[in-house]
Amino acid sequence: MPTSSTHWSYEQLHLPRVVPAFSPQALQHNVRIQEPPRVHCVRPRPLARPTLFRKYYERGDFPIALQFDASSKSIAWKGKDKVQDLDYHHYLPMFFDGLCETEHPYKFFARRGIHDMIKYAPHKVLPVVPQLIIPIKNALNTRIPDVVCCTMQIIQKMVKSCDMVGEALVPYYRQILPMFNLLKPMNVNTGDGIDYAQQRDENIGDLVQQTLEILERHGGEDAFINIKYMIPTYESCMLN
Repeated sequence: MPTSSTHWSYEQLHLPRVVPAFSPQALQHNVRIQEPPRVHCVRPRPLARPTLFRKYYERGDFPIALQFDASSKSIAWKGKDKVQDLDYHHYLPMFFDGLCETEHPYKFFARRGIHDMIKYAPHKVLPVVPQLIIPIKNALNTRIPDVVCCTMQIIQKMVKSCDMVGEALVPYYRQILPMFNLLKPMNVNTGDGIDYAQQRDENIGDLVQQTLEILERHGGEDAFINIKYMIPTYESCMLN
């Protein structure tokens, strides 16, 4: 009988050895291939540095303040100028930079500010589109569900509310659609249950599909072929 100090080998115990994949040991007998590590391609990736929006807000550069109504809260735009009189080339890209924020009050001010600026002066958004691409791309790349859903909702609002913005986004599909392709399969399978996120437009997979359809409808004749090039699984909502 072996003593307690005896060291048993894998061969004596008849246990398969764990070996790396595609290695010479993988061709041997009584081995088990090691599983590859998970990529975690949709794991949230918050920004490592504060956004420019937070920096300028803390410095007091934005003419905004928090306003409480009877049933909700909104933004009070300070100063004599109205929202539509603001310099959109200066302010709108900074508000879009704040889409990455997840903390109050930065998150609230950035999102509400974008909605107000699109609502009150949609005609001033089109010239600023090239400056909005990098902030939109950064927000989608965070992979934070709340940030991603809000960004897609804002893209939808911007394309539907502002003339020609849908067509102006077509040359920038290579920057913003790769993340759409990654997030498109993220549908919640609840079986017989109720998906309340779908009612609140917080199901990422459904939002991706809705946003792509809106981009196709408002992007002109070149929209579908460019979407199809970046997302091969997308099927036209207009041709079918």
